[in-house]
Amino acid sequence: MSGDASDEFQKELVDLFVQEAHEWLQNIHVALDELQQGPPPERHAALISTLTAGVTNLGGSAATINLPDVERASFAALPFIEAIKDPRKSFSVQDFLSLCKQLGQIHTALTNATGVSFDEQAGADDDVAAAAPSLSPAEFLQALRALQQNQGSTASTERSLIKAMIEQMEGQVQAGVQQVGVDVIQGYLERMAESEEAFVQVVDAQVPTLTAKLVRLADAATPQPGILEASLEEVTQLRAEAQQVNAGPAMTFFGGLHSLLTVMTQRRVRLAAARAEAISARLGAIRELIHRWVERGRAERTAICQALPVNR
Repeated sequence: MSGDASDEFQKELVDLFVQEAHEWLQNIHVALDELQQGPPPERHAALISTLTAGVTNLGGSAATINLPDVERASFAALPFIEAIKDPRKSFSVQDFLSLCKQLGQIHTALTNATGVSFDEQAGADDDVAAAAPSLSPAEFLQALRALQQNQGSTASTERSLIKAMIEQMEGQVQAGVQQVGVDVIQGYLERMAESEEAFVQVVDAQVPTLTAKLVRLADAATPQPGILEASLEEVTQLRAEAQQVNAGPAMTFFGGLHSLLTVMTQRRVRLAAARAEAISARLGAIRELIHRWVERGRAERTAICQALPVNR
């Protein structure tokens, strides 16, 4: 193949790649926008698949036509997608911003490699960002620190959502981020609220039945494998639910109870009446503690939302 023919063939390949890249990027951006709204788990999984397929197709096609910068930038987005893969997590603002920043790197690499502007989608994103309220991480950090100071000695040691948000904003400032969408922060807080409300509902539904099972175990003259295994399953679920919302005191308690019931299951031993009574009392106390923990989260989220620019 002559040099001119080879160049023309390469140009045709690049032109085809550019068309496909625009389509993949559009799908990626649409999926990312929907992900930030906190869709149901099934839809979340489908959107993650769209993101993964999009950047994988971009990277693979770039490799076939020898565009190494585009290939590297595309595959470099996969770890950021992996970070938001689990719909049970409460994602931080940084999780989405990091992925958005990497998508910007892909746009830049594409433009540099093909000579075709890929800023159209970025411009559309900028228009949306301009229309939506945004805030300066540095200014919001000051407002959060003021909230923390106002709490003073009345702040609960059981959790500190404001402290966690401060740490996130400090990360944004250190990363040089100039603006953060208010809707991103609000969406993060809303997803956290939904997760915690679901958690407390599970606790209210299962703790009474678990307590009843433990009482039956203590009253029985011989070990009750069926009841014991059912109790262990409930504790396993409660521990997992606590881990998903990062409820520290509940994670510790249910983890310890899980260990106890596991040993009892393996050794087929009875639960002493005194131990059952102590655990039942502790279950009631931990249930009240979880309610206070969730109430604390509600109060802190309200305070954080009120500190946002749109609510001032």
